[in-house]
Amino acid sequence: MRFLSTLVSLFFFGCIAVAIVAFLVIMHYSVGLPDYRQLEDYRPPITTRLYAQDGSLLMEYATEKRSFVPVDKMPDLLKKAFISAEDKNFYTHGGIDLTGIARAVIMNIQNIGKGRRPMGASTITQQVAKNFFLSSERSLSRKIKEALLARRMEGAFTKDHILELYLNEIYLGQGSYGVASASMAYFNKAMNELTLDEMAFLAALPKAPNNYHPIRKAEAAKNRRDWVLSRMADDGYITPDEARQAMDVPVHMNPGKTQNFAEGQYFAEEVRRFVVDKYGDESINLGGLTIRTSLKPDLQKYATTALQDGLIAYDQRHGWRGPVDHTDSDVLTKLAEYKKAYAPKNWQYAGVISVMDTGAEIILMDESKGYIPLEKMTWAKKALENNRISSQKVERATDVLNVGDIVLVAKEKDAYALKQMPAVEGALVALDPHTGRVLAMSGGFAFERNQFNRAVQAVRQPGSSFKPFVYLSALDSGYNPSSLILDAPIVMEKTDGTKWKPQNYSRQFYGPTTLRVGIEKSRNLMTVRLAQAIGIGKVLKYGKKFGISDKLEPNLATALGASETTLMRLTSAYGMLVNGGKKIEPSLIDRIQDRSGKTLYKKDTRVCENCTGDLASMDDMPILPDEREQIQDPVSAYQMVNILTGVVERGTGRSVRSLKKTMGAKTGTSNDNRDGWFVGFSPDLVVGVWVGFDNPISLGANDTGGVVSAPIFRDFMKQALANTPDIPFRVPEGVKLVRVNATTGKPAKSGDTNVITEAFTMDTDLTKPAKVIGQDITIKEDDDMPDLGGLY
Repeated sequence: MRFLSTLVSLFFFGCIAVAIVAFLVIMHYSVGLPDYRQLEDYRPPITTRLYAQDGSLLMEYATEKRSFVPVDKMPDLLKKAFISAEDKNFYTHGGIDLTGIARAVIMNIQNIGKGRRPMGASTITQQVAKNFFLSSERSLSRKIKEALLARRMEGAFTKDHILELYLNEIYLGQGSYGVASASMAYFNKAMNELTLDEMAFLAALPKAPNNYHPIRKAEAAKNRRDWVLSRMADDGYITPDEARQAMDVPVHMNPGKTQNFAEGQYFAEEVRRFVVDKYGDESINLGGLTIRTSLKPDLQKYATTALQDGLIAYDQRHGWRGPVDHTDSDVLTKLAEYKKAYAPKNWQYAGVISVMDTGAEIILMDESKGYIPLEKMTWAKKALENNRISSQKVERATDVLNVGDIVLVAKEKDAYALKQMPAVEGALVALDPHTGRVLAMSGGFAFERNQFNRAVQAVRQPGSSFKPFVYLSALDSGYNPSSLILDAPIVMEKTDGTKWKPQNYSRQFYGPTTLRVGIEKSRNLMTVRLAQAIGIGKVLKYGKKFGISDKLEPNLATALGASETTLMRLTSAYGMLVNGGKKIEPSLIDRIQDRSGKTLYKKDTRVCENCTGDLASMDDMPILPDEREQIQDPVSAYQMVNILTGVVERGTGRSVRSLKKTMGAKTGTSNDNRDGWFVGFSPDLVVGVWVGFDNPISLGANDTGGVVSAPIFRDFMKQALANTPDIPFRVPEGVKLVRVNATTGKPAKSGDTNVITEAFTMDTDLTKPAKVIGQDITIKEDDDMPDLGGLY
């Protein structure tokens, strides 16, 4: 009896000691525990998505690829699959599953010496505590903290909220966080489209996603998935027959077509910069924004292709700069140093293993072999200095290639063609002239090569593409398209005593010529005289009014495009001519919404007063107010548009006339041919193209905007305007259309052959004798005029 009393006393005091130790441990580890209450408003980092105009995905930004889905929107069977796999007593325990712990202890004792990984007993609540607040270290202190947090969370949150945290936070492989993202990554399905076997597979992943890859480790993946199905059957969530049928389905993976973001990378990066500037860095990678952009995928594809093809054509015309690399040892070893060529997509690296007069044999990275016939490398004349074009001919493949050369090639039918990455760069912008919405933008040959966006970041001289705004200011100063301007030599003395002697590109002089022809033929001397007559100050005001530049130099060289601008600004300025003189600002974003759908930014802020109710029952559709500022007289804007159609028909833009569409355009070439521009438009689309070197050097003696940039514009517009009706430019009120002789500008007479329809203001009197503009400017004949690189 005394012995029993002693045992009871020892047990009693032992329990007290254990309780004291437990209390001290809890008190010790409770200090500094993270504040679990922050999970009441769970806002995980989720993916920001950029969408094109048609709703297609343009780009994703995320530190963790995740789509948040409320637990009540998840399929019940999917939730049960995870509960069976991870925590069968989830809805009955208080955060710690004592039964599960006991089972794990027994199993681990039985597995001693068998080399198996110890079995864990963490509940879903404990996993949430670890994932959000603790590290993954295997230690007693971490397990104690995990248990304490789990108990506190169970007292503060509902079971469904804890399950929501778990299913949205957990990493499931393939770069996916949360079940919604994993469902798309593995099966390209929304969660409510998953089959039973697919749900079980996802539930099999939390322990070690990389160990159960459905392709690389298919057997392990099937075993683990089938184990989940058996657990679901044991727990009564599915019948044994349903489990067996799901087990018969092979483990599979259907991630869908990999999203190709290559076409719109320059566009997307400009959107990203805008969002970061406006909302901060975390907004783009963590905020889960939905960004609706103005990009049209088909136009972007045409822009990328046209620009790349145009730059390649220029580069090949100027000759072969040599192989990418050369080796005197093993070609395959050298090839391994090179990644897949980034642009265009069908280009790849190859090594030359034998060369004959008629062609070269090559080996590719996959060790397959091919052949480059001589006719696929005849373009590869030796490149000359200053971008001069060689007159030599390639008559033998040995003139171009040697064994051991590493080169770029592209498969063309049954043979390979020799390729070369262009050294020249370029940009293309297409926008809606009525809204300013940018529909396509390519800022260079390839974004992977250089992220510098030449459409918005490169500041270059526009050359003669600035001239329309000089002549527009003249139209507003009382001149008309038939006004005569003297085209003759001019010498002006500068303040430093030196003389400025501008020239026409042709180096010739044409006497009194109409204002229209001055634009069509891009005459420099006429432009200088006109700017002198109306005053360079007025020209500068027009340049600023149309947003071309805020820093135009107050000298006559500015009239020839000597001041700098960007392609985006210049293209937008042309858009304001097309739309009748309404102010537009280029925009890439239509709307930005936060993760809850709240609109943070909207480009079009107009209010529609009568847009409520059933539109189908309305007699008249509501009309949104036009809030664009009228910055230019629509009559003179149309006059300039009409003149610029002549550039395509008879002037420096004739190379795009083959499109047989109503359009206007203007070429531009800066001093010494360092920049080639072409800005053109149809009634509802304006497109700007720039070509040049990042380190400004001459494109070549004859490489003007009409030669290097116009073909890119033409190729783009051929696709963009295909299957669209040819519509005329909209004529505003106050315009008088008169048939005139295109050469003299005088009303057409019977028998005239060169007749066009000219646009005049209603008060224009064509019967008055024409005064020749510029006759009063100091002129001096000079047979020895130096070449100052007349802008074209």
